[in-house]
Amino acid sequence: MRRIGPLLWLAIGLPVALLAAYWPALNGGFLWDDDAHVTRPALRSLSGLWSIWTRPGATQQYYPVLHSAFWLEHRLWGDAPLGYHLLNIALHALACLLFYFVLRRLAVPGAVLATAVFALHPVCAESVAWISEQKNTLSGVFYMAAALCYLRFDSERRRQWYVVATGLFVLALLSKSVTATLPAALLVALWWRKGRLSLKADVVLLIPWFVLSVAFGLLTAWVERTYIGAQGGTFELSLLQRFLVAGRVAWFYLGKLFWPANLISIYPRWVVDVLEPTLYLYLAAAVVVLVILLFLARKWRGPLASALLFVGTLFPALGFFNVYPFVFSYVADHFQYLAAAGMIASVSAGAVLVEKRLSLGTGTGRRLAAALVAVLGFLTWRESFKYRSQEAFYTTILSKNPASWLAHDNLGIVLNEEGKPDQAAQHFLESMRLNPSYPEAFNNYGNLMARTGHWREAAEAYAGALRARPSFAAAEYNWGFSLNQAGRYTEASVHLASAVRLKPDLTEAHYELGNALANSDRIPDAIAEYTQALQQRPGYPEADANLGLALAQQGKWDEAIAHIQSALAARPKYAEAHGYLGFSLAGARRFPEAVAEYRKCLALGPNNPDIHYNMALALGQMGQTFEAQAQMDEARRLQISAAGR
Repeated sequence: MRRIGPLLWLAIGLPVALLAAYWPALNGGFLWDDDAHVTRPALRSLSGLWSIWTRPGATQQYYPVLHSAFWLEHRLWGDAPLGYHLLNIALHALACLLFYFVLRRLAVPGAVLATAVFALHPVCAESVAWISEQKNTLSGVFYMAAALCYLRFDSERRRQWYVVATGLFVLALLSKSVTATLPAALLVALWWRKGRLSLKADVVLLIPWFVLSVAFGLLTAWVERTYIGAQGGTFELSLLQRFLVAGRVAWFYLGKLFWPANLISIYPRWVVDVLEPTLYLYLAAAVVVLVILLFLARKWRGPLASALLFVGTLFPALGFFNVYPFVFSYVADHFQYLAAAGMIASVSAGAVLVEKRLSLGTGTGRRLAAALVAVLGFLTWRESFKYRSQEAFYTTILSKNPASWLAHDNLGIVLNEEGKPDQAAQHFLESMRLNPSYPEAFNNYGNLMARTGHWREAAEAYAGALRARPSFAAAEYNWGFSLNQAGRYTEASVHLASAVRLKPDLTEAHYELGNALANSDRIPDAIAEYTQALQQRPGYPEADANLGLALAQQGKWDEAIAHIQSALAARPKYAEAHGYLGFSLAGARRFPEAVAEYRKCLALGPNNPDIHYNMALALGQMGQTFEAQAQMDEARRLQISAAGR
């Protein structure tokens, strides 16, 4: 009977093992910035797909292949998280299988062990269990496939393999720009395999890839600065500080790879003090190890190649370039997804060679390998529990990093959505205390205070947000919105006008400013703001309805009726719009139609005295005095009842 080969074992066993390891996360919902990756409503059309490709800033980062994949996924399973989780597991499994083929083509010993360890290592859990990190698994598939095709081209020198490899590399870059390290990784792998590099046969052929890497790297850096905010005081590190960060970051990732304990999604952010001697020890240790590996490379190239692959693949995340997560931590497990693969391959190869040298026997080696993979799988299974809910996710972070102001703020948002405002307030306050320069926590606390009617506390919080970031349009908008709710329309218009100045495309701010102006009897200005909101978002029912009311107040009955009918076409059960339409129809002396609209309004919201009053006037014009009097009496009763509360 023919034995089952290692490839078949991997093809069958990996998906099963990964499903088992990530089972606790499969019921988890969306986390953290998943809403910035799962396609937003404005981008779900074909024109939205075009924007994903042609308009930087339309998505959180300019990764159009990734966001096109999310666009397609939303077409397939909408907002159901399970589909995204299963696809992420499938992509990771595929990346692992391609990794196995790369190792086989390079004739690296222990390819099966390396593949299994990479698949089930808990440092990969953040990339696999977190939907946003599909950027890692998807780009990992293209990265491994591009490497495999290029290695085949290197062996066979057939042009079509070079073309396919280049196309896959571009897809990898358009999924996540950290894959820009691939051409350097290929040179290291070729040097390890051949013992030397040929300028013409090896280096020159990869120059176009290096050009693409630099171009995409610069584009990503620009997007990080321009659209995500990776600039300013938090990122102002000297070159010496960046080297000190890099030294510690490299050892941190290596430590987590060999001892994956206390893994969390937001690690404490180090203080980079150039007078702190221990920081220099990390850097000095790295230099010493590099010198030793250079000396050993005369006989054994593997250790140096392993170190170069690890540090080189990590290079974009070592601290020399600004990436937004550095605001709260210099390290994150998902940053070492690809780097981990190379180091795992090297250590696995070394373990296999040592086992052969010690003559432990095939059975002993396999049992030890199986035990290692089982332990890693168990750790990943345990790790994936924290992805089962947002509350579990942030609570786990705070249990190990209680000073994480970002986790406090995000947990506050979750608790507030769960109807726990008191607990939410405590986390917002703690976030504000830990980081007074983080405006989002002040803004969120202000929103909570405004919703509970604590207007003074809300105003103080919004003011704090704007002290931290004077250009924070959302805080200006929320402050203005809360003042509108409190009936302080003149003050509201000041903040809302500031919001639209800071962010002219903030449609809701134009709409709310229109409301503030209308309630301040500045009807022409209100009409201009409603019109602007509709230009930015055609079919916006609230803007259409309120524009119609403002036009009616100017006696422009036909225009008013057209806009309000447009609002009702978009939302037929819009009670206020039925009332506005009744008012406009009455103004146009179409009293029977007006009464019909008032009746629809009352059916949807029967306790509005103004509607009863306006309906009484319309009925009076129609000569139905008995019913008109009844409606007038009901209006008075409701007004008296409201005054007594």
